[in-house]
Amino acid sequence: MLRERALKVALVLVGLLFLAGIYPVAISFLRPGQSDYEMMMLSLYVTLGVFLLLAVRNPSAHRSLIAFTAWSSFAHGAVMAAQAFQHPDERGELLGAVAGLVVVGIALIALAPAKPSAAPARADTAYAKSH
Repeated sequence: MLRERALKVALVLVGLLFLAGIYPVAISFLRPGQSDYEMMMLSLYVTLGVFLLLAVRNPSAHRSLIAFTAWSSFAHGAVMAAQAFQHPDERGELLGAVAGLVVVGIALIALAPAKPSAAPARADTAYAKSH
């Protein structure tokens, strides 16, 4: 029960964090000149944030979304880590973002709902159905 509550809190926090990307995306429409690829990435994260917030109601039904969020955070973090070494002037900002993505990935993997087990049919249920 505690693990599920912690997962729900994590989903809300990550969902709101990702949803906060709506602000720079909206501002980019008012002040053109932002990097197009950054706005595309933010729009994906905003969308993911909305779905994470929807998943809070029933995390077990959204295991694949939670796993996708965790593993894509690791993948995005790995790309950003490589970029940090290619762009020394942006290294601090990039590595800070990498740390955040790794924390998101680890938290969601650690708290992810267990895979439902295929419970064998109970004998009394099978008997009741046959009579």
